Amino acid sequence: MNQEPESNQQESNHSNNLKGKKGITRILNAAGYSIAGLKAAFSSEAAFRQLVLLNVILISVAFMLDVTQVERLLLIGSVFITLIIELLNSAIEATVDRISLSLHPLSKQAKDMGSAAQLLGMTLVAFVWITILL
Repeated sequence: MNQEPESNQQESNHSNNLKGKKGITRILNAAGYSIAGLKAAFSSEAAFRQLVLLNVILISVAFMLDVTQVERLLLIGSVFITLIIELLNSAIEATVDRISLSLHPLSKQAKDMGSAAQLLGMTLVAFVWITILL
């Protein structure tokens, strides 16, 4: 008889229960998972905390500048996207580490690509802020 291990079966049942939710319950569950993800990133990722601080500073500055609303939106959006990229980068790193902590070229490639995405995001911030302020 082909039986799944108990923990896999529990995970499968848990997934099915979550996927069966509809309407406001699904939205509330999703919001809870999102908040848990933000808490996890803030508590375990120094880079995320640093970017939160950078965002607080630069978004505050953006509201003090004498710029158009579109320019302000670009200034804020460019720094805010770095938080999104960092969350995705951290998720990639956690997934790779969950699979195996041993060194592997594909693991390195995945982590390097996540890091490259953040580099491009920070380059975008610099480009947008310099273009608008100069």
